[in-house]
Amino acid sequence: MSLTNTPNANRLHIALYGRRNSGKSSLINALTGQNTALVSEYAGTTTDPVYKAMELHPIGPVLFIDTAGFDDEGELGRLRVEKTEQAVARTDMALVLLSEGELSLEKQWIEKLKKRNIPVIAVINKIDILKDVQALADRAQVELGQAPVCVSALKGEGIPTLREALVRALPEDYERKSITGELVNDGDLVMLVMPQDIQAPKGRLILPQVQTTRELLDKKCVIISTTADRYELALEQLAHAPKLIITDSQCFKQVYEHKPKESLLTSFSVLFAGYKGDINAFVAGAAAIDKLGPDSRVLIAEACTHAPLSEDIGRVKIPRALRARYGEQMQIDIVAGVDFPKDLSPYDLVIHCGGCMFNRKYVLSRIEAAQAADVPITNYGVALAKLTGILDKISFAGR
Repeated sequence: MSLTNTPNANRLHIALYGRRNSGKSSLINALTGQNTALVSEYAGTTTDPVYKAMELHPIGPVLFIDTAGFDDEGELGRLRVEKTEQAVARTDMALVLLSEGELSLEKQWIEKLKKRNIPVIAVINKIDILKDVQALADRAQVELGQAPVCVSALKGEGIPTLREALVRALPEDYERKSITGELVNDGDLVMLVMPQDIQAPKGRLILPQVQTTRELLDKKCVIISTTADRYELALEQLAHAPKLIITDSQCFKQVYEHKPKESLLTSFSVLFAGYKGDINAFVAGAAAIDKLGPDSRVLIAEACTHAPLSEDIGRVKIPRALRARYGEQMQIDIVAGVDFPKDLSPYDLVIHCGGCMFNRKYVLSRIEAAQAADVPITNYGVALAKLTGILDKISFAGR
């Protein structure tokens, strides 16, 4: 995928943290070679985190997160720092910029990031104007436990060294995750069942369908695509059964009832449950569906913030299926985008979307939050397979 067509969710998320006026925005400009971030001599120019998709050689497509200074003050400043805190959940790698003076805040943030297993690189910017760079670097080595990379964003000094440090610090699983995993290999026949309804605007496919198709092509699989109403006809046209059938989760029951015995079955949402999150946690969480009752409270979390659709899977179909089983009085709350309750303890179950609009780090952070609150969490596709009674009949990648 190129710079222009790589989805933000598939980019490496590199966040910059530091005090106000530490040079975060100017460093992004220096790393990318473009004026992508607003720079000012006045502290506090960056308010809410700014997300900028760029190409960073030699890593490839990345998403820079330019955050507000974590030393911001006042009521508005407190809100800005909260937004900076929220950006941690999306961060794959972090650059923490050091300023002259004491380093207690920088130490707190580095520890916060490392607790989430986020690689951290300490950076001293503005070496062209700082009075004693070596003294600051020596203090950082002692107080923070790592030697900082020293750069001048204005003059470009040290930028190649910082790029090399970013490459060395890449997360071990970067670009190693596969959507279909070991389910298919070179030459396998794969059938895609893709209803073209209001979820997929006319003339387009939804993102999981596009990304899965691209991976199957890269694996040299043979692909046949059909809509749900032509599924049985498509099977009749084949000389032999597909190795794998990937369906929209909403069609699980129909597809399962007519699939060839030798074909494996999964869904786009189930595949993305493993690609973007933890499939084992989602399958384990689905067991909680059997323990729900009329007085249970369920949270449905969507990544997208689209306007409600008449047959929306998260807002309509899953709630309908739950209430059909447990009664209309069941309380079901729905959140979208980055809205996610800090306190999950009131819920008996969280059902999350496929997360195609989020990076994996962010989806995993939500799983961790649910586990910390001792609340089961599952995924749209896994939940629908459970509600349909075929969870033990479908295949998973990466288990």
